[in-house]
Amino acid sequence: MSRCLMIAFLAALIGCRVESPAPQGAIDSQVEALLARMTLTEKVQQLRCVQLGTRVRRNNVFDPAIAEPILKDGIGEIAPMDMDPRAEVPLRNAIQSYLLHNTRLGIPAIFHDEACHGFRDIGATSFPAPIGVACSWDPPMLEQIYTVAAAEMRARGVSQALCPVVDICRDPRWGRTDETLGEDPFLNGKLAAAIVRGLQGTDTGVIAPGHVAATLKHFAGHGQPEAGVNRAPGDIPLREMYDAHLVPFRIAIAEGHPAAIMPAYTEVNGVPAHGNAWLLHDVLRDEFHFPGLVVSDYTGVEYLASVHEVVADNAGAAALALNSGVDVNLPDGRAYANLESLVQQGRVPIATIDNAVRRVLRLKFALNLYNTPYGDADKSVELPTEASSQTLARRAATESIVLLKNRDSILPLAKDKTIAVIGPNADDARLGSYSGEPLYKVSILQGIRAKLGEAGHVLYAEGCKIVTNLPDSSLQAWQRATTPVFPTDQENRDSIAAAVTVARQADVILLVLGENEMFSREAWAANHLGDRSSLDLPGAQNDLADAIFALNKPVIVYLMNGRPLAVPQLVDRANAVLEGWYMGQETGNAAADILFGDANPSGKLTITIPRSVGQIPDYYDAKPSARLYNYVDETTRPLFPFGFGLSYTHFDYSQPVLSSPTMPLDGQVTVSATVSNSGAVAGDEIAEFFIHQKVSSVTRPVKELRGFKRIHLAPGESRAVSFTVNRDTLAFHDIQMNFTDEPGDIDLMIGPSSDLVKKTTLHVTQ
Repeated sequence: MSRCLMIAFLAALIGCRVESPAPQGAIDSQVEALLARMTLTEKVQQLRCVQLGTRVRRNNVFDPAIAEPILKDGIGEIAPMDMDPRAEVPLRNAIQSYLLHNTRLGIPAIFHDEACHGFRDIGATSFPAPIGVACSWDPPMLEQIYTVAAAEMRARGVSQALCPVVDICRDPRWGRTDETLGEDPFLNGKLAAAIVRGLQGTDTGVIAPGHVAATLKHFAGHGQPEAGVNRAPGDIPLREMYDAHLVPFRIAIAEGHPAAIMPAYTEVNGVPAHGNAWLLHDVLRDEFHFPGLVVSDYTGVEYLASVHEVVADNAGAAALALNSGVDVNLPDGRAYANLESLVQQGRVPIATIDNAVRRVLRLKFALNLYNTPYGDADKSVELPTEASSQTLARRAATESIVLLKNRDSILPLAKDKTIAVIGPNADDARLGSYSGEPLYKVSILQGIRAKLGEAGHVLYAEGCKIVTNLPDSSLQAWQRATTPVFPTDQENRDSIAAAVTVARQADVILLVLGENEMFSREAWAANHLGDRSSLDLPGAQNDLADAIFALNKPVIVYLMNGRPLAVPQLVDRANAVLEGWYMGQETGNAAADILFGDANPSGKLTITIPRSVGQIPDYYDAKPSARLYNYVDETTRPLFPFGFGLSYTHFDYSQPVLSSPTMPLDGQVTVSATVSNSGAVAGDEIAEFFIHQKVSSVTRPVKELRGFKRIHLAPGESRAVSFTVNRDTLAFHDIQMNFTDEPGDIDLMIGPSSDLVKKTTLHVTQ
């Protein structure tokens, strides 16, 4: 059969010009028909990726002669381009057209890219970083955010998103903290499932038109690296692996049905994830029933030889990874270039190759790439300009900001005061890791000036620089392999003195402090660092704060950072504190809405903020013996607990009530509480539901989140919140490592945060 006839045959099988993907049964038939025609070389190419960039262009135009030796046998995936859409989309389209029309079988490629908090590309919409937007506890909004990201990706010809990050973060020194959704297994799973549904457009695993394949990462245990150092081993016992680190993946797979999974760089119990058959076969395939594609993290396969040293070379890495369950080798397929010879040597069974290729082809058909292979340059430029996307970015940032302190209700601010906006992050909206370059971004200073208009009295001073070599672009700050360069002591003293002069003229001072992407990013090279040994403010920011507090004026602290910062002295002295994380392109507008009362803060922490780095690990769902005694020089209580967040109104909780005081092991009850707004303004509240088994065969955490509800209440309004309790709510891995529940008394707790709950007790019978 000729190439043209083959393309026509495949188009006929899926229905010419039909935009929706074919049913699974039809897809399986198409896959088998195509697989039967493939040579070993063509099969191997479907398990590889290539980084093309500008390699296939001559004089800025796609050149088939250059592409031919790279793409003649097809390719599985193609890595990001990082170009302006007016150049990027035509290049992707030319590459895709070459694959469809100039290779023997005409198999399109999957172009993948990042969408950590919006499409990571030039001109795309930038939303709050995951650690920030998670504080909204708003799954429907996350679905909307990632629906926007998917549309912008697909318009540029990208069909797979390498997100969400599902890892629970158990050490905030880790530079990838801002990519995570927080520390809780249950919450991470629920939010990740919402992200998957947004990216893929359904809750069934079908990828809807205009949507992309989601990729859960990093499977598993990546968020607890030794000493907080990226890619370091995870010291995680088997029971904790199952009942903590694997939980969000299990939930997201069951409720979101992602198309792909990415293993972690880390090793657990001496076995690297990319070479871990127990993890990728026994757990992922057999226990979690995941049918989709497993793609490596970048150079994760090669890492088996170069870092982990469990194999001697890339050929050994390829054999171990593929036999363990890694289907596709990202980003450049170096290790999997050895697969043909490995099959010939008998080190990799052809059946293993075929099964991996089947998964690649199924995804390509599920993405409908034969009918919709191309991007649309005009649409890709227009989408980020839509008012609905910009409104959503502002809403997301507003819902995600967390009010940590508000002494004497200093917030919201009156609009007739003179305000001094001071700090290295005051006139710079940092966006965080894996961020693109949006069409615009609004700094705190810009947002306040826009809010107050010409009549506003807004003063500004930088106060100090955190570093002197920070690129304006968050994309470049995250991407460039550069180490921080700090100002001199004299430069800091001069800047602080100038800020004090400005601050003296103000009625109230807003200190905008924190980090930037050079301090919180994925560390992957000796000069591309992102992990920290301290959780204090970097640079001279503490000196700046001391000088400002010495003026004895009201001070509000706004934190812009990628991880929890241990700043108890700052919190003690401030009149109010807002945790702003990295809030995306609408940072300043959202912050101004909160500061001046046009929006009521509703965000709640999804990660504990410790008092000092010495408290790490410090997460709320600790075991009963973990916090028995204080340190000699410090309490074991955190600065702010998981689930904490204040409002401009006050919410009261009733005592929880059970539908029945007892429940058999296979039964179900409902626990309810009434939440009332006893304040003077309307607001959103997040009610949190926790459990604790009082006696069990193995130790259990003192609290475990098992539900949450985001509700809106007018002043004086009350509403009941109810949560279902059944076997799924209570199950854990018992002394025999069986996933089950046990009879006994269960504390059921409902409240506004993990440390402010009211409880009732359920008796579970045999």
